Amino acid sequence: MANEVCFRTLHLDTPWSLEAYESVGGYSSLKKIIAGKLTHEKVIDELKLSALRGRGGAGFPTGLKWSFMPRNMPGNKYVVCNSDEGEPGTFKDRDILRYNPHQLIEGMIIAGYVMNAEVGYNYMRGEFYEPYDRMESAIAEAKSKGYLGQKILGSDFNFELHNHMGAGAYICGEETALIESIEGKKGQPRFKPPFPANYGLFGRPTNVNNTESYASVPVILEKGGQWFLDLGKPNNGGTKIFSVSGHINNPGNFEVNMGTPFADLLEMAGGALGGTKLKAVIPGGSSSPILPIDIMMGLTMDYDAIGKAGSMLGSGAVMVLDETTCIVELAAITAHFYYEESCGQCSPCREGTGWMSRVINRILKGDGRAEDLDNLERVATNIMGRTICALGDAAAMPVKGFLKHYRHEFEYMIEHKRSLVKG
Repeated sequence: MANEVCFRTLHLDTPWSLEAYESVGGYSSLKKIIAGKLTHEKVIDELKLSALRGRGGAGFPTGLKWSFMPRNMPGNKYVVCNSDEGEPGTFKDRDILRYNPHQLIEGMIIAGYVMNAEVGYNYMRGEFYEPYDRMESAIAEAKSKGYLGQKILGSDFNFELHNHMGAGAYICGEETALIESIEGKKGQPRFKPPFPANYGLFGRPTNVNNTESYASVPVILEKGGQWFLDLGKPNNGGTKIFSVSGHINNPGNFEVNMGTPFADLLEMAGGALGGTKLKAVIPGGSSSPILPIDIMMGLTMDYDAIGKAGSMLGSGAVMVLDETTCIVELAAITAHFYYEESCGQCSPCREGTGWMSRVINRILKGDGRAEDLDNLERVATNIMGRTICALGDAAAMPVKGFLKHYRHEFEYMIEHKRSLVKG
């Protein structure tokens, strides 16, 4: 399937260059805006029509989010891109930064115009050395052609963009922790309200979107919101990049239309590794509840379908697992990650993630007790909805998913002191 949106330069020799981006229509949407052919109201209307939803995991409608910004409020306003990409299994945003950085830059400039902001920050994961260099080069190219900086394309509109490197903390994928980090503080989430649109970076109105979200905007404005909507399905417009990994023959990023059957995506990824029998899929990154393969094979890849099945599309990280996977071992690895990455600000998350990790590891070592499973379920339930940010939920939901669909593997481990799968 053609890469029509975020990966539309991939077929070119140097897809990351300004020349390559301009050859596929790059910066044409910005030129329309500067020429007065697209007002900020029209941009928001097209985004709402497109049904573009936040590609970082939450799936919130992008046009609606942009409309919340008080653009006429005097003083500084900011546009921030979340390129932290810390969700285990996710590796799509780094390839936008590496192979099509100018599309992200144009999307952020357009966001600045719509929200009357003159400064943007692209917050990048601390390990993103190559993407950082590509973004720095692309910013320099954009400035040299007058697309970025002061008096853009001869207009009165100014927009400066800065790349900001984080330090590899998962918690900084949460928008307010990310804002705290840019300000030079410890990356811990803020209480909401107030929301960033009212009180964000440096106490000023701020919009935060994911890399893929901003990068989708120029194409939407170039080809129309209806065109983008028609690529997907109602309430799930456009394409989505899925990072497919695990027990498959052809792991990688696949940009496909929203609503594509999972079975088709699996075929694109080459099917089961070595022809083994598949067991389950984690459809949206490690925080999304696991689904058995027989359920997944009947689903389409969009927010609504995956949500109705009891999981989340999330960041689009699709982890495919075959029958050799021990769910108890997988649960132990997952729980340990969230325990390590909790910022410790909220007691339910700080204590609960550690408790779940220790109990699951005890089961894995053959020292489990019959009451452990009900206690895990109870603790996970009590964490959810009781923390400042969603990390508590992100730690609890996979545990609940593992117990819902594979409780028998935990019970076998407790009774027999060994794995049902690995013996």
